Amino acid sequence: MAKPKEVPNGGWDQQSIIAELHRQHMTLKKLAESKGRTPGTFSHVWKRRVSIAEETIAEFLETPKEELFPDRYPIRTARILSSKYDNYGASQKGNAATDKKAA
Repeated sequence: MAKPKEVPNGGWDQQSIIAELHRQHMTLKKLAESKGRTPGTFSHVWKRRVSIAEETIAEFLETPKEELFPDRYPIRTARILSSKYDNYGASQKGNAATDKKAA
């Protein structure tokens, strides 16, 4: 395991991560097997969060997973919605009685 010489222009993406793994004579399949996982588990890392795969790739490349997958970190759980969404999804049946009175 060796730290990459430099971060690719524009940051890390799927192709640059795979290219760096190959430069160091490693594949996703070998990484998965080293952790006792099926290779299919690691192939999903590009489309969704797979923490064991992200951590293993980051550990091998000696780069923080936050740097490799910046769109996924930090993990945000609480979201504050604008007040313009207060009535979003409100039932239209609730307004039916008032509409009849107005007619």
